[in-house]
Amino acid sequence: MSRAEEILIQADALLNGHFLYTSGRHGAQYMQCAKVLQYPQHTEELAKKIAEGFAGEKVDIVLAPAIGGIVWGYELARALGAKSIFAERENGTMTLRRGFDIPQNARVVVAEDVYTTGGTIREIIEIVKANGATLVGVGVIVDRTGGKMDLSTKAVAAYSTEITSYPPEECPLCKQGIPITKPGSRT
Repeated sequence: MSRAEEILIQADALLNGHFLYTSGRHGAQYMQCAKVLQYPQHTEELAKKIAEGFAGEKVDIVLAPAIGGIVWGYELARALGAKSIFAERENGTMTLRRGFDIPQNARVVVAEDVYTTGGTIREIIEIVKANGATLVGVGVIVDRTGGKMDLSTKAVAAYSTEITSYPPEECPLCKQGIPITKPGSRT
């Protein structure tokens, strides 16, 4: 068992049941990374591990999506010696607000707590590209694809596992009548 998995278990972040993911898909496991982020010592340890994956890279900015990625992005920025900013949804689209900006040619790491389909990560990557910055890579606490996600950039995960998910119409848990829970942050 990896140290990252130990941390996830200690923090009760690995949940079992019937869940509606942010992507709209369903599954029997959920990674509630917010449970890990309530422990600064765990967050710091995971951020240092991810920062090792970017050793030798000059990173100016860590960009994370609100709300789940804010704490993670901040701690990863601290470990990388970079500035931390976040994007948030405005009219359904991820955008920079609150006076945040990404200077042209800045070197950016995108931070996310967990990804399954990569939808939010891709939105954040587009912000980096639209600002003329250089995408150094992605740092994520949990990769639920087991390393199968192709983000066309370096991706460093503290913990990687394949968690099966289903379109709602094909979900065996729905067919069994198991009640569904939506623990994510997006409404």
